Amino acid sequence: MDTAPDYLDRPGRPRLAYRHTPGAGPAIVFLPGYMSDMAGGKATALFDWAAAEGHACLLLDYAGCGLSDGLFADHTLLDWRGDVLDLIDAKAEGPVVIVGSSMGGWLMLLTALALVQRDGPARVAGLVGIAAAPDFTDWGFSDAEKAIIQAEGALLEETPYSDQPYMTTRAFWQSGEANRLLGSEIPLACPVRLLHGQEDGDVPPETSLRLASALASADVQVTLVKGGDHRLSRDTDIALLIDTVARLATQI
Repeated sequence: MDTAPDYLDRPGRPRLAYRHTPGAGPAIVFLPGYMSDMAGGKATALFDWAAAEGHACLLLDYAGCGLSDGLFADHTLLDWRGDVLDLIDAKAEGPVVIVGSSMGGWLMLLTALALVQRDGPARVAGLVGIAAAPDFTDWGFSDAEKAIIQAEGALLEETPYSDQPYMTTRAFWQSGEANRLLGSEIPLACPVRLLHGQEDGDVPPETSLRLASALASADVQVTLVKGGDHRLSRDTDIALLIDTVARLATQI
């Protein structure tokens, strides 16, 4: 993968870093997790596979993340959904297969709902969630942590995934709470594949089962990976991801 990304300029909004390889459709769009970016192992492996196979693929860094402009603390869940929609509109013609990791799995659903509402169901050819974490502002924090977010405006937590603490702002948390999905049917009818490590200590595997039940689609498969952690970034996990995406993208 080339080291230098491309940039999408947006008047009055942060410039977004992205990588795009053209090719056959549907275009594969990868959405990273919270405080993550497109340089991660899963995104890189998927992009390199797509480029080698002549398949269209799009990676991005949300505003305030990775190589994109802006400050992380200034952005909410819906801001980042807007980033994804802007990149899809600019670089991905026709149907898309959206792949979302952790929080990216929540954005995957919100983006798909917006695309279907605007462009019709044919715009979203399929979804692949990796430890998808919809509604984590609800189940991912204790009552005490939610109180800190509300009272102090932000919660800082140590994380094994970064040398920087996780920051959850009040604006992000409120945006998440206003866009929860698991409490009612999610009106998406496309094929959905959900991959989840059984040893995931951050997003309970039951979350993928709840999501499968909530989706309106009749074509939903959940794969629980024995020994898999939250990242699902072992060689065997990456191979499973690529195989899952390839089967979904080529059967359509």
